[in-house]
Amino acid sequence: MDKQEHLTEADGESRSLNFIEQIIEENRAEGKNGGRVHTRFPPEPNGYLHIGHATSICLNFGLAAQYNGKCNLRFDDTNPVKEDVEYTDSIQDDIRWLGFQWDGEVHYASDYFQQLYDWAEQMIREGKAYVDDQSAEEISAGRRTINEPGVNSPYRNRSVEENLDLFRRMKNGEFPEGSRVLRAKIDMASPNMLLRDPIMYRILYSHHHRTGDAWCIYPMYDYTHGQSDYLEGITHSICTLEFEVHRPLYNWFLDELTDTEYRPRQIEFARRNLNYTVMSKRKLLELVEKGFVSGWDDPRMPTISGLRRRGYTPESIRLFAEKVGVARREIVVDMALLEYCIREHLNKIAPRVMAVLDPVKVVLDNYPDRTEMVALENNPEDENAGIREVPFSRELYIERDDFMENAPKNFFRLTPGGEVRLKGAYIIKCTSVEKDAAGNVTAIHATCDLASRSGSGTEASNRKVKGTLHWVSAAHAIDAEVRLYDRLFKDEDPAGHKEIDFKEFINEHSLKVLTKCKIEPGLQQAKPGDKFQFQRLGYFCVDKDTTAEKLVFNRTVALKDTWSKTQK
Repeated sequence: MDKQEHLTEADGESRSLNFIEQIIEENRAEGKNGGRVHTRFPPEPNGYLHIGHATSICLNFGLAAQYNGKCNLRFDDTNPVKEDVEYTDSIQDDIRWLGFQWDGEVHYASDYFQQLYDWAEQMIREGKAYVDDQSAEEISAGRRTINEPGVNSPYRNRSVEENLDLFRRMKNGEFPEGSRVLRAKIDMASPNMLLRDPIMYRILYSHHHRTGDAWCIYPMYDYTHGQSDYLEGITHSICTLEFEVHRPLYNWFLDELTDTEYRPRQIEFARRNLNYTVMSKRKLLELVEKGFVSGWDDPRMPTISGLRRRGYTPESIRLFAEKVGVARREIVVDMALLEYCIREHLNKIAPRVMAVLDPVKVVLDNYPDRTEMVALENNPEDENAGIREVPFSRELYIERDDFMENAPKNFFRLTPGGEVRLKGAYIIKCTSVEKDAAGNVTAIHATCDLASRSGSGTEASNRKVKGTLHWVSAAHAIDAEVRLYDRLFKDEDPAGHKEIDFKEFINEHSLKVLTKCKIEPGLQQAKPGDKFQFQRLGYFCVDKDTTAEKLVFNRTVALKDTWSKTQK
């Protein structure tokens, strides 16, 4: 069978297969593993997932769906020191929120602790593993460098009986933490440093979130991962590029411990890095623990929970993963692409509303003392969105920067003697201003062309003026707090400077809180997670801090990409 080079999508479009799909197609054509496709997503429960994990989730679950296969969720819970049930719960929530569901029950590496232990004893009996009493520093020094062969441990040739006895006593808690390890006996002269007698087990006296205190020895990742894949029937173990050098060890353990035709295959793809952020869990944890952000779900964090709180949608993140694609070489993705993806989706689904973030009052001196309702489109991109009615009255709020006393020639907003249209309503003309003792404008007086209401069918209603402003009726406005979030770092690669701590690049303007905002009254019942386009201002999401007494909004993204321009 010839190798398939293209894939036909559901919409009839054809695209080239990526290299992982090509491998899967070849495996299926060869009948390998019965033609099955069974992937897995194997996070460590030691932190919250970020946007890099999201693209991996989309890849693994997407491939399983594409080939009518299965995808497991398996927690790599082999280091109880850093793990917590909080993280396992959050990871499951994130996967479901992204729109995916794993097959069967949630799996854990700890499910296989007994089998892994039994296999370790088997390797000892076969002379392929030994207990080493050296310290971590001595073991590291014994491996030497890539340019010279390593030195055998003085304990490498212990008898099978002694090794079994010591390993069982390690399991029974008879030795201090860190005093002994179990190592695989491979080749101390191997050019691959990972094959120089890698550690399989270490002693850790730490309570495990699932197994409690049943174990005081824990298997290492390189020993655990391939065997867990094997036990679960995984066919394609997809991981990031830094594990390419681990693949010979992955295969070595499988060769030594399995004797079936079925074998999982490890495939590596390049990590997707995002500029203007950090993706290391250690660095993200540092930001949380040292108070640089409010938590893992701070809307400035690249975590899935942070993006969700900021107003990102599952659809936008899946679109981002699709556009980034799969590559063999590590790539840095521009934050602007992620922001483009959320704009694309919110433009289609977000209701349009009016909000004034920095209000200044406008008094229409000739407008009657009454309230009338103005009909406005909810979303011109959605033909089923309908219209809403918004109250209009004699006193209104507009944005302070929509008025300028001494305006330049190309300023098309409100000026003394100038005219603008209030969206969906009337054309107004500024006649005077009121100021406080410091010279700040406190109120703008204007006259209203009462025949110019939009949609009234009169000749005046079709009169053209260059500026259109959003507004909110002062008598009906709702008070709100609005949080303007920007990128957390000022540098494209904050972690890439060897001599400078990444925290030195934190953007001191990444959060601005506005407390005197005025919102149209229809948002009174808005709930956390609801998303809107504030007309002319950007896309906003109701924050979880919202209460019956206070509405809180987060800015998800501006209407246009202005960051690149401001950085030039």
